Amino acid sequence: MSLKNPQSIIDRLIDFQKTVRDTLILSRSKQALHEVSHDTAADTIYKIDTEVEPILEDFCREWSKTTPLVLIAEGLEDEHGNEIAKVFPEGIPQEQAELRLIVDPIDGTRGIMYDKRPAWALAGVAPNKGPDTRLRDIEVAVMSELPTSKMGYADVLWAIKGNGAHGRRDDLRVGTHEPLPLAPSKADTIKHGFAIVSNFFPGTKTLASELMEYIAGQLVGPADVSKATVFDDQYISSGGQLYELIVGHDRFNCDLRPALYELTNQPAGLCVHPYDLASWLIAEEAGVLLTDGFGRPLDGPLDCTTSLTWAGFANATLKTQIQPLINEFFRSRGLVR
Repeated sequence: MSLKNPQSIIDRLIDFQKTVRDTLILSRSKQALHEVSHDTAADTIYKIDTEVEPILEDFCREWSKTTPLVLIAEGLEDEHGNEIAKVFPEGIPQEQAELRLIVDPIDGTRGIMYDKRPAWALAGVAPNKGPDTRLRDIEVAVMSELPTSKMGYADVLWAIKGNGAHGRRDDLRVGTHEPLPLAPSKADTIKHGFAIVSNFFPGTKTLASELMEYIAGQLVGPADVSKATVFDDQYISSGGQLYELIVGHDRFNCDLRPALYELTNQPAGLCVHPYDLASWLIAEEAGVLLTDGFGRPLDGPLDCTTSLTWAGFANATLKTQIQPLINEFFRSRGLVR
């Protein structure tokens, strides 16, 4: 651990994400948050996203009074539209910063802006190793649930590298909270459980479904359409997907869109970027096994535009069963990664 006072970092990030949560709750009663604001190199920016951008910069400005930092977040661009990392306090060289903060203030915008499903505020902090700093360098992470209007509770999770993962459930009505148990599933089969290949948008649906059918067929047997033996849950939030693994709801989850685009000779499309996985450390510290989707450790540069594939397994038995099947599926179609 090379970050100074990691617990104080966690406390700051929890407070920041609470402000995001409170702002979201207040804002949705005043305007249509599903309207498009603009597009960036990483994703479409909706009105809901613009509500929290000033909060993030004010937070970094205040923190930098005692700790110089580099912020990596969606929407930080130069005059030519190129992604930039922003230094706080403004004007100092990047190498003088102590840490790098990668943030997705609202991961799961499409679900929460229609008040359909919770989103998540994500943050990871790594010691500043310059532009070569990577996801694997993150030593502190926090993620907070952004609730729908009918929810009375919201979860908050955090981790310090090497110290396990922790969580609490906030009561939004009275402001109290209680401990939240974090326990990935110990099941040794996907049968009668949730196992998911991300299949959010048109363009990769056919192959993603074929992969899921292949995994289920190999592990459960020929499909019996009179029974539901494996369940699907397309949660359009990488943070949300990690949460479902962390608390034991899902047994397997993966998002392989870049590989699916490549397999179908399509240009790089909308997919997961490093800031979407800013909270990966919480999952690993909780016991979830993460790979790059093809068996290597999950990693990537600390930015908002690099295309990533990933897979998460609730336990080692499931990883041993499923990871070779993913590799075999792609290898049989001529793609080796």
